[in-house]
Amino acid sequence: MPDIVSNPAVASSSLLSGASHGAFAAIDLGTNNCRLLVGTPTQAGSFRVLDSYSRVVRLGEGLITEGRLSDTAMDRAMVALQACAQKLLRRPLKRLVAVTTEACRRAANGAAFVARVQEATGLPIRIISAREEAELAMESCAPLLRPQDRRGLLFDIGGGSTEIAWIRGAGDNSQGRAELIGYISLPFGVVTLAERMGQGCYTLEGFDRVVDEVAEQLACFDRVHSIGREIRDGGVRLMGTSGTVTTLAGVALSLPRYSRPLIDGRVLPCEDADQALRDLFTLGREGLRQHPCVGPERADFVLPGCAIYAAIRRVWPSSCVTVADRGLREGMLLRMMRQDRSPPKRSSPPWRAASQPAP
Repeated sequence: MPDIVSNPAVASSSLLSGASHGAFAAIDLGTNNCRLLVGTPTQAGSFRVLDSYSRVVRLGEGLITEGRLSDTAMDRAMVALQACAQKLLRRPLKRLVAVTTEACRRAANGAAFVARVQEATGLPIRIISAREEAELAMESCAPLLRPQDRRGLLFDIGGGSTEIAWIRGAGDNSQGRAELIGYISLPFGVVTLAERMGQGCYTLEGFDRVVDEVAEQLACFDRVHSIGREIRDGGVRLMGTSGTVTTLAGVALSLPRYSRPLIDGRVLPCEDADQALRDLFTLGREGLRQHPCVGPERADFVLPGCAIYAAIRRVWPSSCVTVADRGLREGMLLRMMRQDRSPPKRSSPPWRAASQPAP
């Protein structure tokens, strides 16, 4: 197999086969994790997973104080991305999309790092906007909406930011699929809050301070879209995607170990999620490290994420939350497959002058 580091040109030309039967692949380089998902479409409009990969890289480590990606963090991310590229060289691909989010959006050297990745691995990675991040999260979670849902309120608590998507349901939309009405990207994520607060979120005072700060920004978004009133009127589904909400679900269900099939799509009473939050808070740092649904790699990030969740609950009280163990990778795959199924746009007849409008 070619060495992708010493032969980036080989990687770039080899990653995409262009075969009509090839698979679709998506890479999401986030502030905390690097994830790969490879799949093929099914007749039901979903996809079958062929391969997946996830590694904690902590790309945003130190970003909040330095304003730059550190050499150590970039090296960790590069190793993970090299592993992704090696995996992709093993199979024919029809399409590949690779994105990176808040850490590279915010870092002074984010664009330079992306260029370095492209040169070293051949991966066509790009920095996406907060809006596109919200759209991709919506794309992945929209199948969880039900026909009776007029609206969806989706929150994605990430490593460097939190995206809130206000969604029009497919049944309330002439296009026949979910549509983004509005979004907000908050500069609060589990990694950035953990670094800023230190051990602060383990105290009630520090935890409440984060909740107050996040809730204040959410309230501004609520006033623009009257989301609270819509929730009171009914027909709004609250959905959450991220390690925070899936962890709350795992704790609420008393799982001996995390299980995606038992979590993804689960409708969890918010009272149960609130109790799980209280249970996690009382464990302390060492207890979180030992918990089967948390573990040592994520122990420092759980309570900052819970504080963001608590702010969402304060501003938008709901009876239940639909838990989604899916995210940008799934959204990218579904978007690529939908575009692949769409018929090509008809071009204007060659005899029609460019200056003449179509009738």
